[in-house]
Amino acid sequence: MMATAHDAHAMLRSMMLIRAFEIALGARPDHGFQLLSTGEEAVAVGLCAALEPNDHMLTGGRSVGLALARGVDPKRVMAELLGKASGTNRGKGGRGHLSDPSTGFFGAHAVVGGNLSIAAGVALAQQLSGLPGVVVIVFGDGASGAGALHESLNVAALWRLPLLFVCNNNQLSVSTPSTAALALNPISSLAAAYGMPHSTIDGMDVGGVAAAATVAAAHVRSGAGPAFLECVSFRFASHSTSAREIRSPEELQSVRARCPIARYAGQLMATGLLDVEAHAAMDIEVSKSVTAALTFADASDYPEVGEALTDVY
Repeated sequence: MMATAHDAHAMLRSMMLIRAFEIALGARPDHGFQLLSTGEEAVAVGLCAALEPNDHMLTGGRSVGLALARGVDPKRVMAELLGKASGTNRGKGGRGHLSDPSTGFFGAHAVVGGNLSIAAGVALAQQLSGLPGVVVIVFGDGASGAGALHESLNVAALWRLPLLFVCNNNQLSVSTPSTAALALNPISSLAAAYGMPHSTIDGMDVGGVAAAATVAAAHVRSGAGPAFLECVSFRFASHSTSAREIRSPEELQSVRARCPIARYAGQLMATGLLDVEAHAAMDIEVSKSVTAALTFADASDYPEVGEALTDVY
């Protein structure tokens, strides 16, 4: 989706921000336990390009890229991840429960598959209240065998909920290939049993993701019921900051050659929508934003000890 140079630049800048933000976070000794999305930026950015301000997004524990793509302030995200009171959730949620409903990021849920039925509930509330907007639930291939997905698909189809299911299939559930864990191929075929439109697309192509997500969201937005989109992506690093990488150096080299950021920048340059100077300026802008986020987080205080049991339900 490259309707205008402005839109295209915004998507490229957003992917670059996610990559630079996660690299800076991972370089810190106090980064904590994180699930990063390096390599998967096109899924987050392409999907969010199709959303409107009154839409709601929910995701799993790999939430940082999606939060940034949805427009959550990088300063507050960094502060949250480093446990500071100026974070989106006063440093208590971290990446596993990061949320900022005011920007349309309803929230992350750390339990695999635990976000699915919650999203169905949010969509039902949206429907019953008569409010505009769709609800988008992002989950991985690791959650695709969970009973909660089948239950949520059934309820969403039965009640024609305004819910868009998005499977970010990075093909590894921690270190287990999806082919060893799921009988489904493609995963999106699961939606056929519930009579909802579905498709499987290249999750490394941000323009393709944006285009497909726009079509799927329009279907849901029209009141026609839910839709299902599977984005096949590649994770460039291990499952988490504490997990051992199980792929060979040769496999990783092959995977990283698919970089969605380099791919999109190359496409924009080839079509005249981007030049070297604009790309360099974008890089400087992103670096300043990440530096500002780190400075803000480091200058912020940790929550007071007395807050330990507040906001606990």
